[in-house]
Amino acid sequence: MELDFSPVWSGWADLLRGARATIEVTAAALGLGCLLGLAAGLGRLNPQRQPIYAIASGYVLLIRGTPLLVQLFLLFFGLPQFGIVLPAFACGVLGLGLYSGAYVAEIVRGAIQSIERDQTLAAQSLGMTPRQVMRYVVLPQALVRMIPPLGNEFIALIKNSALVSLLTIHDLMHEGQKIIAVSYRSLEVYVAVAAVYLVLTGSTAWLLRRIERRLNASRRLA
Repeated sequence: MELDFSPVWSGWADLLRGARATIEVTAAALGLGCLLGLAAGLGRLNPQRQPIYAIASGYVLLIRGTPLLVQLFLLFFGLPQFGIVLPAFACGVLGLGLYSGAYVAEIVRGAIQSIERDQTLAAQSLGMTPRQVMRYVVLPQALVRMIPPLGNEFIALIKNSALVSLLTIHDLMHEGQKIIAVSYRSLEVYVAVAAVYLVLTGSTAWLLRRIERRLNASRRLA
């Protein structure tokens, strides 16, 4: 079998536009997911704080217990049944953000609960309020412990973003499929698409490693 990458080269500009759309969707979903994850993670710290704990736990259970593709389809095809029509881009961002937020919530909760309680008690003995303890003592230390699992979640989010092509968003996967529809060179195009995804995930992993090293260095200097 002879490989022919000429359709890839001729459609390279389209693939780059698709990669940019992928970055935009992922970045917006990442911001939403971090906000939701932080709120839900904090809400799941104390079971005695009802109904906040129940709402946060229900959100995590629902999102983690159902496939991302089903959630995207519910937003894109289900909401119009109730008169709510969102653009495809908004559905993609909302779906990915909700999905990522449930996993970020567990990362946040686990990192915060891993901080030794003695530090909290010591800070409270100095007259700090619970909010000040969380902001100035617990969260800075928990953030360093969150970086590795958050990095895995961010990389997974980039790869999961390929599903938004099913919502007619012109992301990297969608542009690759358009080239295949014209050239019928699926192997070559999918190899190129995989290579672009690899660059995106590799760059993200490299950036997160640098951030983690800087945070660790700041902790040692402190």
